[in-house]
Amino acid sequence: MKLYTAVDLPRSPWLIQHSDKLMLLGSCFADNIGARLARAGFQAEVNPLGTLYNPASVAEVLTRLLDGRRFEPSDIRHFGAEGWGTWMSHSLLSRPTAEESLQIHNERIAQAARQLQESRVLLITFGTAWGYRLAQQANADRLRRVDSSTRSHNLFVANCHHEPSSTFERVRLTVDNIVGLWHPLIQRLSAELPDLHILFTVSPIRHLRDGAHANQLSKATLLLAVEELIGGQQVNPSYFPSYEIVLDELRDYRFYADDMAHPSPLAIDYLWERFAGTYFDGATFRAARRIEEVMQALEHRPLHPESDEYRRFLRQTLLKIEDIQKENPYFESGKLIDRCHTLLNS
Repeated sequence: MKLYTAVDLPRSPWLIQHSDKLMLLGSCFADNIGARLARAGFQAEVNPLGTLYNPASVAEVLTRLLDGRRFEPSDIRHFGAEGWGTWMSHSLLSRPTAEESLQIHNERIAQAARQLQESRVLLITFGTAWGYRLAQQANADRLRRVDSSTRSHNLFVANCHHEPSSTFERVRLTVDNIVGLWHPLIQRLSAELPDLHILFTVSPIRHLRDGAHANQLSKATLLLAVEELIGGQQVNPSYFPSYEIVLDELRDYRFYADDMAHPSPLAIDYLWERFAGTYFDGATFRAARRIEEVMQALEHRPLHPESDEYRRFLRQTLLKIEDIQKENPYFESGKLIDRCHTLLNS
């Protein structure tokens, strides 16, 4: 008896190797999968400026990375109690002084720009079609009679930093808006990084501020835009149906967190398994599983940390790390080895 609707997900024609570098940009789903990739020992750069929700903000950050464009002092603003930051980054990057903020932002940009040039996979997650434009720039557009389909994406902020609502104009991007921003970007990526695999997904996280119907309209806009960007191609760019898996295979509120909007840890585990089953070969899957087991072992809190039994457990874990390192020379095991030695010497 079949009690759920399965999402057909054929194995990808290209597969992720454990030695590959990856870049993930976009909504919370990018953060969730990025955290699992890091935990499994992958070299993944995830949202260097913080979580990005709408396609225009993701496009702005990706363009900045391709250009290697640094932030200027004029980009840094004071956001009250949050400190100094930018419209294009999360408040976690805000700092007490403008100088510190400029430094951390440019360090993040430089590191991420290098990672993008070396990456084999770029995962882009769109969360919502709604975006916030600075009101003064939106008004200037009206005076110049700029058509909405050609609005520059740099007018959309990535984070509102708790500024007054009068600072912004809330806009729902159209399919044409999104395709107009992303089609040139995909062409540029294909020209400059021909070996890069671009993978789109739409976040399963529900944006319920305006109600369930408005959320569905937003998600439908994103899905239609991605479909047009992919254009029926099977290799590059491609699509991972995280939204469809949660809505169809996990159609139950037990797969949501307490806010009834974000996927629960169990749902994230399931999405991770579907992702790994689609994009990992056997060797990659086995290496990821072994590294996750080591991570779990080091997170174990023993009842008697001073016991000989626990010390034997740590020495066995250290041997496992060394074995993984021998079989996977690209795996950066230094932090795990240091953690083992610290626990052994404590």
